[in-house]
Amino acid sequence: MILVSNDDGIHSEGLRALRDALASLDEVVVVAPDRERSAVSHSLTLHRPLRVEELRPGWHAVNGTPTDCVLLGVNALLPARPRLIVSGINRGANLGDDLHYSGTVSAAMEGMLLGIPSIAVSLAARKDFRYRPAAHFAERLAAYVLDNGLPENTLLNVNVPETEEGQSPRGFLLARHGRRRYSDTIAEKVDPRGRKYYWIGGDEVESPADEGTDFAAIAAGMISVTPIHLDLTNHACWEQLSEMELEWP
Repeated sequence: MILVSNDDGIHSEGLRALRDALASLDEVVVVAPDRERSAVSHSLTLHRPLRVEELRPGWHAVNGTPTDCVLLGVNALLPARPRLIVSGINRGANLGDDLHYSGTVSAAMEGMLLGIPSIAVSLAARKDFRYRPAAHFAERLAAYVLDNGLPENTLLNVNVPETEEGQSPRGFLLARHGRRRYSDTIAEKVDPRGRKYYWIGGDEVESPADEGTDFAAIAAGMISVTPIHLDLTNHACWEQLSEMELEWP
């Protein structure tokens, strides 16, 4: 059994494309947010009850986050523990620093924390969202993971480049995640009652396509596959910081 989720919501075209592609491999159950939940990161709903609506057999809508959906799917809704969790196909890229905010990646991250092989899939397009190449690659990668597994405490973050109609990406590369840079734009406005409100939403300023990064892969028309884990320790600075001397009572 395969559990599929996303952050664009249960009615997303990318979710349907992913579910249909994976159906050739195993039974697929969809547990996804009832509305768009982009950029919610790895948040859990702890202060209100969660409700689940089965829209049709195998399709469950949850009034919560992508992380909620995976937790509920694995621990309450699915009749058996899934062999694989796949999140996506996200409408837009999840490259570089996007990983820290992405609900798509966080759904896969929750699967990894539960000890289940997990994949996040995003389509790095801006206007022409042709999901078929991404769905096809997701199906091939999922088949590999089902047969071979993944290293412990590792998920795969996949970004598929935008392609012309009838074309496919040039292949795939194993890539590290780069750095995406945004302008720190805060738009201050006033509502009809005279109260201030704010929109957060900086534009992308620069995303250097350094060699070996997910940005470089996408720029070359290749699919990027980035192995992700949760060890946030900066091992490179360990020696430097181990020399700290602090006065402490």
